[in-house]
Amino acid sequence: MKHIAVLNGPNLNLLGKREPEIYGTETLDDIRRWVETELKAIDPDIDVSEWHQYNNEGDMIDAIHRHGFEQDGIVLNPGAWSHYSYALRDAIASVETPVIEVHLSNPHAREEFRDRSVIAEVCAGRITGLGKNGYLLACLALTRTE
Repeated sequence: MKHIAVLNGPNLNLLGKREPEIYGTETLDDIRRWVETELKAIDPDIDVSEWHQYNNEGDMIDAIHRHGFEQDGIVLNPGAWSHYSYALRDAIASVETPVIEVHLSNPHAREEFRDRSVIAEVCAGRITGLGKNGYLLACLALTRTE
């Protein structure tokens, strides 16, 4: 069994209400249920029992520390923290578990300040602009070995 933690950053609790023209109308819970259903159909040995959302950066850092030595991988949608949180970057760099950065939208197709991710260089990979499929692809990538 492969264990994956999915950690979501600020404002993602408002999915379905917040800027639906960018993020769609599905809630974070809708996306969670869809990912779990898809993963069960593809590979029942992938467990995503840890799925959390944080609006407080310190809580997110604590979660990375906690899951960063227990899980086989972390799927991280850091939201706006990806653009400026060196504390989040350092937390990712401090753990053994590989982390894949995921964004529902394509930050490069949006405001200029979203172009830079300060956490990208310490992540195993980055998936952007594929909507909820990014979560699924990140879970699969974290559980496959070469």
